[in-house]
Amino acid sequence: MSEQQQIASQGVFITLEGSEGVGKSTNLAFIEQWLTEQGHQPIVTREPGGTPMAEEVRELLLAPREENVSEKAELLLMFAARAQHLDSKIKPALAQGRCVVSDRFTDATYAYQGYARGVNLDWIGQLETLVQEDLRPDLTILLDVSIEVAMQRVSMRGEMDRFEREKAEFFEKVRQGYLARAAAEPERFAVIDAGQPLESVKADIAAALDAFFSSASTNTSRSAKNARLNG
Repeated sequence: MSEQQQIASQGVFITLEGSEGVGKSTNLAFIEQWLTEQGHQPIVTREPGGTPMAEEVRELLLAPREENVSEKAELLLMFAARAQHLDSKIKPALAQGRCVVSDRFTDATYAYQGYARGVNLDWIGQLETLVQEDLRPDLTILLDVSIEVAMQRVSMRGEMDRFEREKAEFFEKVRQGYLARAAAEPERFAVIDAGQPLESVKADIAAALDAFFSSASTNTSRSAKNARLNG
């Protein structure tokens, strides 16, 4: 079995994170293309959502409404959708050795519900353990851009959802939450300057992906070598 096949057989979980207006949709398509060209056969999904039931929860979460949405209700709905997403799609795909790429995951919950809404981070951690057990992303690509640029991009969209209607102060807290997460786990995060020209952003993403898979290949080789030496 080749090193690339050994990596693939383990399943790889990649997440793409960032606030509104960072260009996730465009760069998600690029990541899918890059992985496909490298032979990884990615499964691309999103949060909240990813399965029929989770998509229904997404609609509940994003729909603008006059009723004030409880922060706890929002948090629990996020994890309810995530639980369904994990059990129905992500875990089975990883078990088959597939490469799963998710547009947002639990880091978004820490950034949006934790840092921006002010929900207790320990509560999020407890729900993370309950729903995910020991499953965490192998690589998280964080697209980062100034709030001024992000808000300019969001303002050019059509009708905005409930989150997109938040004020700049909210999104600054989201951004700082993401950066705090990245600083705490630098081995997992690749922070990309999304304020660059698109081609430069793509080049940086490609470099991060290449570095990740090269490192994974090296670690796989070392593990196989150690197994032979100890066998």
